[in-house]
Amino acid sequence: MENKKHGNTLVNVVVALAVIFLLIKFGVPAASRKITGLDLPLPVPSTLFLFYAVLILIGTFVYVTSDEAYMESFLAPIKKLLRDGYGKRSRIVVTTLVPVVVAVGVFLWVRPTVTSPVALRIQHPSSNFPRKFESVLNPMENPTDAEIDEFIEQVKNNAVEFFPQVQEVGNKFTNIDFIPKKPVQDFLAKLKNGDVDRELAKEALHEKNLFEGRAMYEINCRVCHGDSAGGDGPMAYGFQLRPINFTDNGTIEVLVEGYTFWRVKIGGLGLPVESTPWDSAMPVWSLDLTEKERWAIIMGEYNLAQKTPRIREKLE
Repeated sequence: MENKKHGNTLVNVVVALAVIFLLIKFGVPAASRKITGLDLPLPVPSTLFLFYAVLILIGTFVYVTSDEAYMESFLAPIKKLLRDGYGKRSRIVVTTLVPVVVAVGVFLWVRPTVTSPVALRIQHPSSNFPRKFESVLNPMENPTDAEIDEFIEQVKNNAVEFFPQVQEVGNKFTNIDFIPKKPVQDFLAKLKNGDVDRELAKEALHEKNLFEGRAMYEINCRVCHGDSAGGDGPMAYGFQLRPINFTDNGTIEVLVEGYTFWRVKIGGLGLPVESTPWDSAMPVWSLDLTEKERWAIIMGEYNLAQKTPRIREKLE
């Protein structure tokens, strides 16, 4: 009675392992697509798959060895095969086939593969980059006459306006006298003597914008991209894909400012599907920062990285 009760232990184990393998390999990705609504499934990483496989094999071993009858019924078909209980030909076929299957499996597991990516791999994800941004220039770099006039009046009245985030950490700045740059100090000195130099005012406004841009970068971006924009901020090590190193010659220096502005605006969530190899954890900054604040940050990050934007090519 006991042998009949446990007579299919080996078959049950093999079937259970096969079902679990198929569930992890194909069931989980299919369920992930259904749950998340994404176009592409979320496959189980090979390392995690191996971890699950080891746990399942350990659990199976504990189950089989937990009862002497289970153990006996599990080994009985194997012993019968090795003793030619199923015929000599069956033993030869099985003992030959099993090592071959294992060898092929190991080979397929460890061999290097060269395959085309499932999605188009592009250096910079730009398939849905709005073309209207191609020729856009940073307005913070070249203020208008009206902005210069407004700035001069603010300095005269000791009421210079700064971004709210900068004010919060800067003890309510009201003027630009704390900025040690030569254009700023020269402009203030001339203004004190009643001489309004518009060219100096424009340079001083540029330095003020640059100060704000660097400050906004420090507040919002430094934690990931680092003090020097090198992609080595304190949070950078928590991401599988590290934040971009802006000091690298192949990053923001090869981009027009409009593209950089668009990337900051949409964050990682706005990237097209084919950009998966370069997924980004960057927030959608258009939800938290104004357009002017985002332009200031771009100005600051280029300055910190000591890079200049790419100049848009013009056809002859």
